[in-house]
Amino acid sequence: MRRTVPTAARSLAARGALSIAVAGATALAMPCAASAQAGQDVATRELAARAPAKSTAQGVRPDVDRLSIDELDRLAAESRQRWSTSRHGQMLLRILPAGPRPSELPEPESRGARLVALYCVQCHHLPDPAMHDAERWRGVVQRMVPRMEGKGNLGALMADMMKAPGGAQAPGLAAPRPGEAREIVAYLQRHAQQPLDPTQPGLARALDTDAGRMFRHACDQCHVLPDPKRHAAADWPAVVRRMQANMLWMNRVAGTRFDVREPQLRAADIVAFLQRHAR
Repeated sequence: MRRTVPTAARSLAARGALSIAVAGATALAMPCAASAQAGQDVATRELAARAPAKSTAQGVRPDVDRLSIDELDRLAAESRQRWSTSRHGQMLLRILPAGPRPSELPEPESRGARLVALYCVQCHHLPDPAMHDAERWRGVVQRMVPRMEGKGNLGALMADMMKAPGGAQAPGLAAPRPGEAREIVAYLQRHAQQPLDPTQPGLARALDTDAGRMFRHACDQCHVLPDPKRHAAADWPAVVRRMQANMLWMNRVAGTRFDVREPQLRAADIVAFLQRHAR
C-alpha cells in the first residue's frame, strides 16, 4: 500500500528543501560577493585617506584637431593598460563593458568624436554613444567632468589617471573646458540611442505580441527601447549579438539559460521583430 503524506507535511518539506537550496546558493555566492565588496571598501578607504587630488586645470591641453585617429586609438589602448593594471583596475574594468575604438566611433574625424576619444578613455572603456538616449547624456557628462577635475566621488582617482597622449611618460591631462564639455554633450546626443515611437502605425500592436514583449523585456533592462528603424534589417542580428554579450557582462537577463524566475527571451524572435520594423 502506498503511504500518503499529509498535504501540510509535503508543504513543510518543500519549503525546507527550498530553504536548503537557497542557503546553498547564497553560501556559494557569498565569497565572491564578499570579496568584491571587501575590495571596494578597501579602495574607498584608501581614496578617502589620501590628500585631495591636485587640480587638473594645470595639465596639458592637446590640440585635438591635430591628433590623428591612429594616435587616439593608441591613447585608448595605453589608457586601458594603465587603469586596468592599477591597484583599482578590477573596479574600473566593471564600470563599462568593452566598447568601440576611437576609429570606430560615428564621425570619427569630427571634433566631438576626438574630444570623446581623448577624455572618455582615461578611467574606463570608451562608451558607445548609443548606450544612452540624448536626454540622459547631458547628466552623465555633468557628473563626469567634476571627477576629471579631481572633485567628488572618485575624483582623486580619476584626476590621477588623466594622462595626455604620449605613452607612459606623458604629462597629466587637463579636464575639459566648459566649451569642450558642451561639444562632448552635443556629439553624444547627436549619435545617442533613438527612442522607439510607440505611435508608429502598427508598432503599438506589435509590441503586444510575444516577440514584442521579449523585445521590451530585453532592451529596457539597460536603456530606452531603441527604434527598429535605427538599423537596416541585415544589421540587426550583429547588433543583438553584441547587446546579448553586454547583457551577460552586466548580469542581466539575456535569454541564454532557462530559469522559471526570469522572462524567457529568444534572441531569434527579437531579431525577427526588429527586422520586420527596420528601415
